[in-house]
Amino acid sequence: MNISTKAIVSNSDMIKNYKACREKAQTNGKILILKNNQPDAVLFSIDEYERLSVFIEYMESMEDKDIARITALLPVEGKRKTYTFDHLMHDIDVGQPDVGQPQE
Repeated sequence: MNISTKAIVSNSDMIKNYKACREKAQTNGKILILKNNQPDAVLFSIDEYERLSVFIEYMESMEDKDIARITALLPVEGKRKTYTFDHLMHDIDVGQPDVGQPQE
């Protein structure tokens, strides 16, 4: 998971400065909230939530075997590539056109 240090806040900062943290989430798409210096929660902007919820709802409708196929296609940490959604759909054979190759 790649999180900018600008998008990390402590639990106490979140409690004391909710408005500023919410604005930071809007700017960064999300913020990671730490409790006792450990990841505790994530606050998403509404735009990021709506963007991700479409994919999450799609994944929830899939069978376990299809989710396993997608998981097997994901790059391992340290060797991540950026995939377009259409390219991923092509890789898992759901009838979407191939619109480009993965980018480094």
